[in-house]
Amino acid sequence: MAFEKGLAQSEKAYNQLHDVSSLFAKIVREDFLSTWQWWFGLALFIIPWIVWFKFRKKDSTGRLLLGGLLTILLSLSIDLVALSLGLWSYPMVIIPLAPFLFLPYHFSLAPVAVMFALQIKPKMNPLLKGIIFSAIAAFGGMNFFDAIDFYNPKNWSTFYDFFIFLTIYYSAYSLTKVDGYSELS
Repeated sequence: MAFEKGLAQSEKAYNQLHDVSSLFAKIVREDFLSTWQWWFGLALFIIPWIVWFKFRKKDSTGRLLLGGLLTILLSLSIDLVALSLGLWSYPMVIIPLAPFLFLPYHFSLAPVAVMFALQIKPKMNPLLKGIIFSAIAAFGGMNFFDAIDFYNPKNWSTFYDFFIFLTIYYSAYSLTKVDGYSELS
């Protein structure tokens, strides 16, 4: 009996989630679409990839993309946990398909920034480079997005973001250094 009650409650929650998603779509359509912030957010989705494609280290494209993919997966996973715990939120919605996530961050800004950081000064101490990258991303980027109302940290400290970025960067770095790649024959 408890299982059936759980199924009914789950269906009720999905209906509420659908209503919330519809409300976000209406907000984007009626309130955000005509603002510079929405267009800036859309540009943040597209322009980093164009810049990366033009300036990437072409002979390392596969390894860099692997690091970028890991960045996407880690940033999405961390964000989903934090959002479900109410640690932060994203008041500015760019794409209402996933209104709780700031998709330009996950699918463009974070992976492209990590891939650029990986290819710049490849002989530099990776821990030092990760610290510099994380400091710029956390104390510069996150505070900027808070200032323009793309991100609401609630009571979350930017210092914690620093360690999240450091973990993401170093994970991507470690993956791109794996020597076990060989061609498929």
